[in-house]
Amino acid sequence: MTDIPVNLGSRSYRIHVASGALGTVGVELAKLRVGRKAVLVSDPAVTRLHGEPVAESLRAAGFEVIKVSVPEGEQAKGLETAREVWNQLLDAGCDRTATVVALGGGAVGDLAGFVAATYMRGMNFVQVPTTLLAQVDASIGGKTAIDHPRAKNLIGAFHQPRLVIVDPLVLTTLPDREFRSGLAEVIKHGIVLDASYFEDLEVNVPALLGRDLTTLERVVAGSCRIKARIVERDEQEAELRWVLNYGHTVGHALEAATGFQVWTHGEAVSLGIAAEARLAERLGIGSSAATKRQLSLLAAVGLPVAGIQVEPAAAVEALSRDKKSRDGRISFVFAPDIGSFRLLSDVPREAVLEVLKELV
Repeated sequence: MTDIPVNLGSRSYRIHVASGALGTVGVELAKLRVGRKAVLVSDPAVTRLHGEPVAESLRAAGFEVIKVSVPEGEQAKGLETAREVWNQLLDAGCDRTATVVALGGGAVGDLAGFVAATYMRGMNFVQVPTTLLAQVDASIGGKTAIDHPRAKNLIGAFHQPRLVIVDPLVLTTLPDREFRSGLAEVIKHGIVLDASYFEDLEVNVPALLGRDLTTLERVVAGSCRIKARIVERDEQEAELRWVLNYGHTVGHALEAATGFQVWTHGEAVSLGIAAEARLAERLGIGSSAATKRQLSLLAAVGLPVAGIQVEPAAAVEALSRDKKSRDGRISFVFAPDIGSFRLLSDVPREAVLEVLKELV
């Protein structure tokens, strides 16, 4: 068991990492002395696997449980779904003392957090992530959002959770593609922020892919610590937190250009890392050795590093709607070497286009 603090003054909270933690959600929530209504937001697939243990834990701790079902995956992150959840909160008589408990992957957490941020101008919110991607990235830091038809995560708010409960044991139930997708975020943390962590991943690929629980607990807790420290220093993505978007600038553009239908988020991020590593080389920022290590580890865990399946020009057009753009200039995060990063604005679009052509 590991408790990782996220120190944000009055918005501080814990990341509780422990195998079997799903059965303690009610006890942990009761420690926060919130209202008795708990709105359990999840999708049908996660509900079948994990919904009842969490609901029973909440009931045993004295909470009234209101179950809300949302669509699976990125389809959940739309205005119509948010409106339906708002309606169910109203029907259940929820006020600002109630708590939204997001049980699921990143999409469920993004939607539920956005609803919690906007309902009555803000209510309690707890993340219980069930995918690797959500456990190490999406559930931490308070970024909530829904998608716009023309851009991912365009409509959102910063709304910190009161608590994040991470159970590495649930990762053994993930489909293989979804598990590998989450490894993209894990690898990203090592590339730009911690060389020794990256080396640990390189050495332990077989244990990771075999989902050895001891390895999973160490890796998940390690990524949670890395992200927590960045969030503490830059809560609302003023600049430093952009480092966590390594691979995402191109990755989000690929998702948007393909209508969010071709790649999982982690697969798109992997392709984004491949593109941005090559772009760093082209601009004289990164080394070929660093690029080779990044691509080798991504490929070793079964993530794509080529074959973007979209017209490069369409992806470049999607870049113009990136949230990090300033006055029409696109900012990128680059990794000069493993464990280091550099922010660069106004990257020539022609250079981006040429790199994407190489990945077709």
